[in-house]
Amino acid sequence: MHGIRGYPALTISPGRPRIGNHRGGMGKHRAERAVPDDLPQLKIVHSASPAVRLPVTITSTSPPHPPTCRRSALTLLEMLVVMGMIVLLASMLLPSLSAAREQAKSVVCRSNLNQLIVANGYYAEDNDGVYCPGAESMHKNLHRWHGQRDNPAEAFDSTRGPLVPYLGAEGRIRQCPTFPAEEIAAESGGFERGNGGYGYNNAFIGVQLKEYPSGEYEVINDRAGALVGWVVRPAETIMFAETAFAGTQLIEYSFVEPRYHPSYPDYRADPSIHFRHNGLAGVGWCDGHVDAQRRTLTFSSGIYMADPDRLNIGWFGQTDDNSLFDLK
Repeated sequence: MHGIRGYPALTISPGRPRIGNHRGGMGKHRAERAVPDDLPQLKIVHSASPAVRLPVTITSTSPPHPPTCRRSALTLLEMLVVMGMIVLLASMLLPSLSAAREQAKSVVCRSNLNQLIVANGYYAEDNDGVYCPGAESMHKNLHRWHGQRDNPAEAFDSTRGPLVPYLGAEGRIRQCPTFPAEEIAAESGGFERGNGGYGYNNAFIGVQLKEYPSGEYEVINDRAGALVGWVVRPAETIMFAETAFAGTQLIEYSFVEPRYHPSYPDYRADPSIHFRHNGLAGVGWCDGHVDAQRRTLTFSSGIYMADPDRLNIGWFGQTDDNSLFDLK
C-alpha cells in the first residue's frame, strides 16, 4: 500500500506492539508504545513534503452514547413548595378582595340612601314643603316611613309606605347588601322589617316640634314631618343613615337616634347608627349628598341585653350634642 508520491502508508491495527515513526523519509524509530487491542482503527498517511500537514483519518467503532433522559415529573418537595407559594399568595390577596367587595357594597348602600333622600324631597314637593312623617300616630304603632301594618304583632308592609310612590319603578326600598335582614327576621320576627337596613331622623325631621327656652322639645305633630325651610344647615343635618339596634340581639331599626333625647336633653339615648362597612356607616344629609362616617362614640343604657360596641353601633362626629340631628 502506497501513500503520497510512493511513500508507503503506515497503518496501525489493534494488537501491534509499537508504532514506527518516519521523519523526512528516514526509517529511524523514535518511540515505542503498546497499543491496546480495543483502540479504534487509526490510519495515518504521510506526505512527501515536510511543509504539508499530515492528514489524519480516525474511524471509531464505539457505539453512540444513549440519549440523556429528561425528568418530567415534580418531586414531593417541589410540589410542597409550589403549594406553599399558592397558599401564601392567596392569603395576601383574599383580604384585598374582601375589602374590595365590601367597598362595592358600600357604594350600593350610598345609592340606596340617595334614593331615599330624593323620594323624601319629592314627597315634600307634593305636600306643601313638609317632609314625610317618621311614625304617624306613634302610640298606635301601625305606621312607619317605610311601611304600614294592620296589627302591631305583624311585620310592616313595605308596599304601603308613604314614600312608595316616589321610589321609582320598583316601588320599594332597596335592601342594604351587607345587612343580614333575612337572618334577623327569622330570629326576631321582623321587628322593623322593610326599612332596608336604613333609619330616618325621626327625632327632628320626621315630626314637628316645639322648642322651649330650657332646650327641651315637645312633639306637637307626628302626623307630618318638619318643613323643609326649618332646616337651617341642610348640609350638616342627617336625614337617613344605616341603622340597626342592639336589643336582645342585632335587630332592624327604623330610626337614626340622636345622642340625647330631645324631650329630655340631659339623658343620653341608645345609639342606632350601624357601622357595618368595615367600620364605616353611610349617611344621607338633608341637602342631598351622601357620605361615609367612622364611629367615634358608643353607649349602652343597660336597658337592652346586647352590646352595641360589639355590634359596631354608635355615633360619629366630634361634638357630644345633637347638632348633627337638630334643625338649628
